[in-house]
Amino acid sequence: MNDKIFKSYDIRGIYNEEFNNNDVKIIAQAYLQEIARIGKKEIKDLKIIISRDIRHSSPEITNTFIEEVIKYGVQIYDLGLMPIDAIYYLVGKDNYDGGVMITASHNPPVYGGIKMLATKVEAIRGIRIKEVIKELKEISKIEGNKKELDIWDRYIEHILSFVNLENIKSFKIVVDAGNAMAGITIPKIFSKIPQIEVVELFFELDGDFPSRDPNPLNEGAADKLIAKVKEAKADLGAIFDADSDRIFLVDEKGNFIKGDQILILLSEKILKDNPGASIIYNLICSKAVPDIVEKLGGKAIRSEVGYANVKKHMEEENGIIGGEVSGHFSFKNNYYSDCAYAALLMILEILSLKNEQLSSLVEKNKIYYRANELNITIDDIPLALNKLRKKYKENIRDEIDGLTVEFYNGGLLNWWFNVRASNTEPLLRITVEAKDKEIAEKYQKELLEIINN
Repeated sequence: MNDKIFKSYDIRGIYNEEFNNNDVKIIAQAYLQEIARIGKKEIKDLKIIISRDIRHSSPEITNTFIEEVIKYGVQIYDLGLMPIDAIYYLVGKDNYDGGVMITASHNPPVYGGIKMLATKVEAIRGIRIKEVIKELKEISKIEGNKKELDIWDRYIEHILSFVNLENIKSFKIVVDAGNAMAGITIPKIFSKIPQIEVVELFFELDGDFPSRDPNPLNEGAADKLIAKVKEAKADLGAIFDADSDRIFLVDEKGNFIKGDQILILLSEKILKDNPGASIIYNLICSKAVPDIVEKLGGKAIRSEVGYANVKKHMEEENGIIGGEVSGHFSFKNNYYSDCAYAALLMILEILSLKNEQLSSLVEKNKIYYRANELNITIDDIPLALNKLRKKYKENIRDEIDGLTVEFYNGGLLNWWFNVRASNTEPLLRITVEAKDKEIAEKYQKELLEIINN
């Protein structure tokens, strides 16, 4: 089996090239053994749920996974096409022993993948499944069962519970579904909020993702949304990735808003309703996040990058919300897991209560200048990190996730950077932020020269 498919968080690779149906069967067996161990149950007593995205490979992977697990007495409930946060919700709410979504998230169309959960919405990492496979035990066969389950009404009601619908005023919004899961979910949500006019962009389901890149952060992916927001004179735009666990916004002027700025807006509302609450942010978020959270009386908790890491810190610190630059937003009320749709509704409620445009609210929170993240492919990532470690050894903050280095002048932040290996792709990611654009761009260039020298 190709080691490349075992990622930090899930299973992901080019289907029928890097992994195939036989691999799916072995992965399914390893998954059952792992969740049985975690839940302290016999495999034959397990109850799990499964859903899938709209990729061409997903029906075949789903059917193979289901056929494999029911050989061992498992009761599996098939939700069909559902977004990933519905799995988080149902595993948490109904105490299933596990949950699976067949998806390759934001990867290109040729990819397939599997996201896996244990009881209590515990993420089963791909790298953990790799270890279980090495010591795979034989499982006694006993006939299990598959049932189809429709949870749409419950799930939509859950999403709506994050806001007071009476607070939400009339808006025109453009939503870019990217031919994927948001194209199913958004109409169901906003059928319950008639005062919102939704301009639909790429709602037709298509596993080839013909309208744009499935990753909203890739170059050009949001261009059509930005143009449509301006053309429609909309109040805002929203764009989702393929499995719809990530969301980004575009303000009424067409400015693309990244996840950390959205987190600040959400945090302001949460801290007003929950004084002193813990807000979890990952370590590549703008320093404006902890600055503003603490100014508002909240507790800002720094996390490694990755939704599984954010969830862990939320549980440990009783966090109300966790957020990342990458557009992941986790909520205590969604079992410390992602719910991009809840984030969108909360933003609409915030805009309604403040009676201000999105661009105005975001501009107030831009304390620092953040350069665009650089992603570079190099042969020797440890060597590159060691070069930077030697150069900036006096200013290293920590290495809990890559290398974070900070520079202060008179107690005030001048600039900082984080350089780390990607958890999902063979890349070195470089984040630089400073008190102004000139400083940020100067040191971003310096870092590249050191790495490439």
